Amino acid sequence: MMFNKLQYYIKNMFLDLMPSAFFSKNKKKSSLNIKERIDYYNQLSETYNLGKPHKLSKPYFLTDTVSIAEFKRPKKLKTYYFDLMETLRFFPETDQFCYEFGDITEVPYQPTFVKSRPIEGDNTNAVLLKLNKIRHFKFVKDNRRFLDKKDMLIGRSRFYHYHHNKVDFYNKYFNHPMCDLGAVNSPEVSAEWSTPKLSIKEHLKYKFVLSLEGNDVATNLKWIMSSNSIAVSPKLKYETWFMEGTLIPDVHFICIKDDYSDLEEKLQYYIEHPDKALKIIENANKHVKQFNNLKKERAVAFGVVDKYFTLQER
Repeated sequence: MMFNKLQYYIKNMFLDLMPSAFFSKNKKKSSLNIKERIDYYNQLSETYNLGKPHKLSKPYFLTDTVSIAEFKRPKKLKTYYFDLMETLRFFPETDQFCYEFGDITEVPYQPTFVKSRPIEGDNTNAVLLKLNKIRHFKFVKDNRRFLDKKDMLIGRSRFYHYHHNKVDFYNKYFNHPMCDLGAVNSPEVSAEWSTPKLSIKEHLKYKFVLSLEGNDVATNLKWIMSSNSIAVSPKLKYETWFMEGTLIPDVHFICIKDDYSDLEEKLQYYIEHPDKALKIIENANKHVKQFNNLKKERAVAFGVVDKYFTLQER
């Protein structure tokens, strides 16, 4: 993982030094059938105006209008910058846009590039791009069959006292015989829950993996759905490039009630009905597969940004 991060930073710092003219000459529109995904991420349908651009007042978290030429690498959240520039560098430097970096749980007041957004309600102004992907888009190759895994739920998470949903879950199930739970690097919660970090490989020895949203989406949902284990979560509230809003409860993941009261019942059901569990894994793996085509991913990202600039009044 350290090597992958080093490659990521070297590649993007090199690209950041290259003149924008190089990319403008080499941009190509793909003929892949990607319109449906483009329209999902970018739900704008009418022209809009962002107003005049001005110099940035803050280094990385903002909704101010900025031109591509003024958009500079920040001191923090560099991965967001690199991932955004990976597509923006193909467009004229005079093009203007808005962005918010970090865990976004509210819809911006004007069309803005974001990593995450609420699933419910009008989220048109939140235009999704694949940001901070080195952290969020981890997929695994799982050679262990579901039937050979432990009949338990594994949960390892870093969280704080204000993550009330996680605190409530641990209060309810920490000592439950069907659960192996632990809090990693979480000094603000019960010391009893404290546990060393567990590798993804160790997680995949269990049939069920807890996936609770924190500041926004649950980071582990993506790699769980690429495995032969099953994600367990209440109804999802936020989404990213992974299109969590298209995931169907008990079709792509095991959905439990918001108060977690049916957890034991749900786990026992899928232990006793492995055919139903295997179908969820099949559906989850199929959802993940669409993100493995690098050419298509780049084409979709280009289409999202191109639509953003096309609808913008100049």
